Amino acid sequence: MAPNETDGEPLQPIENIDATIHAPTRLKILAYLSIVESADFTFLLNQTGLTRGNLSPNLRKLEEAGYVSITKEFVDRVPRTLIRLTDEGRKAIQIYRENMQVVLNKLLNN
Repeated sequence: MAPNETDGEPLQPIENIDATIHAPTRLKILAYLSIVESADFTFLLNQTGLTRGNLSPNLRKLEEAGYVSITKEFVDRVPRTLIRLTDEGRKAIQIYRENMQVVLNKLLNN
């Protein structure tokens, strides 16, 4: 039996899905961060197509979960916000992917 499999309940693995990551906006942010070393706020804003008012609270939620680190600095007196995926964030994405695969496999095999 797979680690997330439960007898008699084919959709039980859905409960193992990390809701913090599963939200479409946060999943999009994490997808971009997973392929770069770091990104500044403007890069994420442009890549995700989100508004400042939507990106900021979602980054805050990811930071509170420990999935991203946010560093604010000044470059030539211009503020810059850098966002990095933490080791915990990379691990959470891997677990999320594995759990989603279990869910999808169970749905396709039932």
